[in-house]
Amino acid sequence: MAFSWPVVTTKAQPSGSGDAESEVLTRGPVHEAFAGVVSYNPEPGVVVKTAPPDPIEEIPPEEKPDGDDVAWIPGYWAWDDERNDYLWISGTWRALPPGREWIAGYWREERGGYQWISGYWADSEMRDITYLPPPPESLEVGPNIDPPSLDYGWTPGCWEWRESRYVWRAGYWSPGRADWVWVPSCFVWTPRGYIFVPGYWDYVVERRGLLFAPVYYRSPRRIRRDYHYEPRIVISLSIFDDCLFLRPAYHHYYFGDYYDPHYDRSGFYMSFSFQSSRRGYDPFYSHRRWEHREDRDWDNRYRASYQHRRENEAARPPRTWAAQTTVNTTVVGGQSRAPLAEPIEQVVKRKDGPVRFKPVDEGERQKFTQRGREVQRSREERRTVEAAAVANVKGATGTIEPAKVPAPRTPIVGKPAKERSQVPPDPPRASKPDSGRQPGAETSGRPDATSRATPGDSRKPEREKRDAPDRRSDAVRDANVPPTAEPRAGDERMRAREEPQGKARETEARDKERDDKSAGAVRAQQQAEERAAAKRASEESQRKEQLAREKAQPDESRRNSEAEAAARAQRQAEERAAEAAARAREDARKAQPAREKEPADEARAQRQAEERANENAARARAESQKVQPPSGKESPDGGRRARDADDNSKADQAARAKAKAAEEAEKDKEDKEKTRER
Repeated sequence: MAFSWPVVTTKAQPSGSGDAESEVLTRGPVHEAFAGVVSYNPEPGVVVKTAPPDPIEEIPPEEKPDGDDVAWIPGYWAWDDERNDYLWISGTWRALPPGREWIAGYWREERGGYQWISGYWADSEMRDITYLPPPPESLEVGPNIDPPSLDYGWTPGCWEWRESRYVWRAGYWSPGRADWVWVPSCFVWTPRGYIFVPGYWDYVVERRGLLFAPVYYRSPRRIRRDYHYEPRIVISLSIFDDCLFLRPAYHHYYFGDYYDPHYDRSGFYMSFSFQSSRRGYDPFYSHRRWEHREDRDWDNRYRASYQHRRENEAARPPRTWAAQTTVNTTVVGGQSRAPLAEPIEQVVKRKDGPVRFKPVDEGERQKFTQRGREVQRSREERRTVEAAAVANVKGATGTIEPAKVPAPRTPIVGKPAKERSQVPPDPPRASKPDSGRQPGAETSGRPDATSRATPGDSRKPEREKRDAPDRRSDAVRDANVPPTAEPRAGDERMRAREEPQGKARETEARDKERDDKSAGAVRAQQQAEERAAAKRASEESQRKEQLAREKAQPDESRRNSEAEAAARAQRQAEERAAEAAARAREDARKAQPAREKEPADEARAQRQAEERANENAARARAESQKVQPPSGKESPDGGRRARDADDNSKADQAARAKAKAAEEAEKDKEDKEKTRER
């Protein structure tokens, strides 16, 4: 499906940009708080040589999406390797995921350059962050069994840290939800270690808030200190995921025109190719595929649409806001195409959209601006914590142990699910971790917490990556170097080591009991699903049998009616035969003297009567064969009634033949008597 773009006459420029030349873009990175990349094997971000500019002071727009928990999350600088410069990812109005808090990403100085450390949505009930050793390479290969029904979606497997080692939790099928997207468990790379982020429910893309266009400043370091930026150009979420790409080396989603084949070599993935390459999981694509689960051709059309824009440059969306305002409207099939971006004034006026808006007064805007400054302080706090010791190194083997530290404070905290007007579903029941699937080594060929990538490493072949030397920092390479002391966090670890071993065993026992209960719940769910499936199969079988009986009922009723009619005819024939036999006996008794006098005549008459009786019996048998039921459709009584009717018909014919013979004999006798009298 190709897109064309109508003319938009409204101009939109960042406020206060008179002294800084800028350009609003209609393509670029997506704010991490709006959508984060789920990689199976997370790696360090690229290192660039240029330091990022100072953050821009943002003012949120005067309109915000209506909702019980919508927050303003400020923007940040991102590296654009095509321009070899930084661009500004605008802030976003975000409907906060229930029970989650935003831990913002930051730029850190690394030997030889600067590296971006991604943000993530943490569990708001966790007061500490645990930095783990590098997890083994993911074993996720996709589903190996069919789903219980079309209503189920696949959740990928993941490594989990249990009892000083990693164990594998396999993927599983779970019911999908129309208004919610499941973000599976994953790891986030940091300079200090890997952070495990448990899975959670998030809003579908149309209900997540407002995503604003990024901005490119040609001279960002010349921006005055009193400069303020207010985003006004909104990215249309209705067609957002039709132009969505993933770039795991840069830890971001990208939207817009990245269709040219050379972007493949730069590490850009379309959603379907990202999952099929087993590099990671795209919750947006998986949810859209679930929504179209009854449309077998949807995935083919989705791929064909991407291929059309790849091969036809005219079908791609414009790359800048200025270019979009000059593109003429193209009508295809009688319908005009929607723009990829538009001013917020037009979005707010629209009454048919999925989001309602409400004004933000000046006092609220000042609070949101102040909250943006608090987010910037939380970035600095996180940078300090993760720049301390890389990890704890144990023994001569250099085994890396987890490090637990207090979580940085953040002002972006979502309300718990029970306090929301829109309550998310319960988390799906995951499979029990497989203790038999353990890593052969701590790192298993994975990059450690201090490995770093360069912009040219984004898509090296897997074999080349495995054969590459393991790049570690001095702290990890030298196992005898003790970790740097940590304020407060070190004291807490010392107190934890001094706790009695009995308490540690109690904790382990509670964890084991909790795992056993979870496994029992999973087994109970599986058994319930099996029983439900068996019940549905039994009900379907009974329904089919009932339909078969109802369909066969007319034939059975007809056969019963025919059998009853044959029985009635048999009874009537028996009665007539009995009457005829009685009359014949009486006539024979009266004619006995005459027969004694003329035995030859009587014998001749008797033979003639028997011959006529045999002929009548033969005709009766022929007629009875004509009314036999068709072959293969035997009556419910096994044909007994039909056979009885046939026998009775034969008896009736014989009786009638005997009666007729008796009448003829009587007539012959009368004729002879009259002859004698004459």
